[in-house]
Amino acid sequence: MISRPLFLALSLGFACAAAAPVAVCQADQVQNQASEQVMMPEESAAKAKQVLNQAIAGLGGPAYLNVKDYTCEARVSGFGHSGELNGFAKEIEFVMPPSKERDENLPKRNIISVYNGDKGWSLDRGGVSPASITEMASHEEETKTDLDNILRARIHEPGMIFRYGGIDIVDYNEAEWVELVDSDNRTFRIAVSRSTHLPVRMTVDTRDANTRMRSSQTFYFSNYHPLQGIQTPFQTTHDRNGFKLQQVFYDKCEYNTGMSPDLFTQESLEERWAKVAPKNKKSKDDSDSKSKN
Repeated sequence: MISRPLFLALSLGFACAAAAPVAVCQADQVQNQASEQVMMPEESAAKAKQVLNQAIAGLGGPAYLNVKDYTCEARVSGFGHSGELNGFAKEIEFVMPPSKERDENLPKRNIISVYNGDKGWSLDRGGVSPASITEMASHEEETKTDLDNILRARIHEPGMIFRYGGIDIVDYNEAEWVELVDSDNRTFRIAVSRSTHLPVRMTVDTRDANTRMRSSQTFYFSNYHPLQGIQTPFQTTHDRNGFKLQQVFYDKCEYNTGMSPDLFTQESLEERWAKVAPKNKKSKDDSDSKSKN
């Protein structure tokens, strides 16, 4: 079996043999060889930050960094433990980065989850209830591993370690890998396309504090569209330990809509429940309320 470095070298050789002028190919070879040289930690960190800054610029620069809120409609597919498709659902999500999020099912909008920092609630056919400890922990982890949050805010956290990972072919793109390690020892590896400077893949490796077992998540980003000066991936895929968990196809997104923070409160769900609750359920709740008074 041909090793990956040798395979890439042969591929470059064949490409240069077929390309003209020869000087261009030789320059490309020198560039690739230089990128594979061992870097000092300071050089590696500087190169990694350069690639990340290029990614931020490619995503929209100031327009991307200054997003205040966004609303997206999407079709979401979930997968079982053996990889089987469990079905599709349509939803609308309202987000105020980094930690305010509201997801509603479409078209009925009678199943809703809301997260606001360290608090959360859900609305379903039984009414409004607080989010469980497990759900809150999951939301906190999703916030810390969200690519947008990483690029907009977390790269500036004290103690964040940066490394340059070199050039590779990732999802049919020639890409550069950047590695980050946060203060909780999460390892992020982000692949940025060399042609578009857009992120195409991210892996997140963590280790359970109790079991010491490692877990790896992979996020794929594709089908980018420019919206209000911001490059937006209209297709994302999420895997965990090699098994597909979720695939999202966005139909539309809108940025900086001026949404109110009141959308991310328990009171907003109570108001929605008053509109969507079954009549017999409303009657029972009214009776219970009167009896308490």
